[in-house]
Amino acid sequence: MGTRRVVTLRVVAITVCAVALGQTGCATAPPLDNPLTVRRAEVENPVLVSPGQPTAESYREVFEKVIEVLDDYFELQTPNAYEGRITTKPRVAPGYEQFWKAGNPDPRQRLLATFQSVRQVATVEIRAGERGGYLVYVVVDKELEDVPRPAHATVGNAVFQESPTVDRQLEVVTPETASTRAWFKVGRDFAFEQEILRRIRNCK
Repeated sequence: MGTRRVVTLRVVAITVCAVALGQTGCATAPPLDNPLTVRRAEVENPVLVSPGQPTAESYREVFEKVIEVLDDYFELQTPNAYEGRITTKPRVAPGYEQFWKAGNPDPRQRLLATFQSVRQVATVEIRAGERGGYLVYVVVDKELEDVPRPAHATVGNAVFQESPTVDRQLEVVTPETASTRAWFKVGRDFAFEQEILRRIRNCK
């Protein structure tokens, strides 16, 4: 009698589990139409904005829009609307320790800026298009700090016992201190250029 009851309980348990699994399977979400990650198409550089016959009003709108976008990332040099060229002051590129700062969309470049002193300089030129509108050309140059050796390195120097065991000298890298150092160009930041171009094209 006891054995028959155990078998009956097992059958009931298996039946309940089967029903539960069946209901769970029916409740799963439908498959995605495109499960693969779709990369955003690159924006042409220069990008055509404000298509149509160029006018003084349309040029002013484009020029002010470019200034508005760049001002979200950089401190600007004095812009000259007659020259059609906008240059920014160098800024220290944010790393992962400054995750709230925009302007370094490439994960590899942000990782590099976390461990090395990197700065960015942007130059934008606005020219009338041959078939109307305006062509906006964006260049973001990357620069590395030129130092003879790693900061606070002691290799090659004599270390005496009376020297403090803990170096309490703190150095904060800011745009002001970075401007007094030597820097050299290491190429362009194409990912950052794409971010700026996309915002200019979409007027955001």
